[in-house]
Amino acid sequence: MKREKMALYGLVFSIVGVISYLFGVLLAIPRRFIFDSAIALQINQALVWYSGIPVLIGISFILVDLYILYPKKRINDYILYAPPHNKMVTVVLTAYNDEESIAPSVKDFLSHPQVERVIVVSNNSKDNTFKRAEKAGAIVFNETTPGYGACVHRALSEGIKFNDTDLTVLCEGDMTFSAYDIDKFLSYISHADIVNGTRIVEQLRDKDTQLSTFMFYGNLFVAKLLEIKHLGNATFTDVGTTYKICRNGVLRELLPKLDKTVNLEFNPYLLDRALENNLKVIECPITFHKRTGVSKGGNVNNMIAFKLGLRMIRGILTNWV
Repeated sequence: MKREKMALYGLVFSIVGVISYLFGVLLAIPRRFIFDSAIALQINQALVWYSGIPVLIGISFILVDLYILYPKKRINDYILYAPPHNKMVTVVLTAYNDEESIAPSVKDFLSHPQVERVIVVSNNSKDNTFKRAEKAGAIVFNETTPGYGACVHRALSEGIKFNDTDLTVLCEGDMTFSAYDIDKFLSYISHADIVNGTRIVEQLRDKDTQLSTFMFYGNLFVAKLLEIKHLGNATFTDVGTTYKICRNGVLRELLPKLDKTVNLEFNPYLLDRALENNLKVIECPITFHKRTGVSKGGNVNNMIAFKLGLRMIRGILTNWV
């Protein structure tokens, strides 16, 4: 176990202990009325009594990390202030069967005064996404490798090819995000290599988005898990958002190190890898709107979101092995 991850694994130990305790308490009901026996009683008591051991270990790990290791591993010994010389941006939009939303999304971003061009990468769309994006004024590519990670990697790779912009904005073409938030990103990018949007601010979210209460707090939990993994070097409240701005120089170094086969969990994966490479990643509050069309990702329903969340947690804990 690496020293810098003591708080992360301490949290895991604590959660395992609490779950064991709660399971032991709930088990007392069927044990008492259905299969009451000496062996069942011993199992029940063991779950309740010994659940305190992983909790104690976990708390100890967390305290050591917070009060002994934390001051030494903070790398943010200065505040970065490096305004980009060129604030014009290239916007790259990922799309999959988004014929209803892609044209208005492209037009929205093209209308922003800081946007030089919009690139749409369609991930083998079966509808008219490609044609409608092109007609709306976008530069369009088709990524034949299936999967969200492959589509994002291709989009960012296409975005950094242009020499007249130093910044690339990554987003989706489903109208859940608005071009006017680029102004916020530009005000934050002077302090970071990557600025990640966060949908956590209640007053900036439409009421009828696909982000259910379960997904909202599940996403917050995963974000804090990633924050604890990089304790002292990051603050996260949202790892599921696809809206972010990146410096092209940073992307040229980072993209070859990313695994394109990572699918819907690619966003936390990208942030994790960026932090591992000592990049500065900060969050920016953005607006979040009702989706146009039907979601094909992790926001279809709570069960799909739960499974996706488990894959994100597994990736964070195992370093995406």
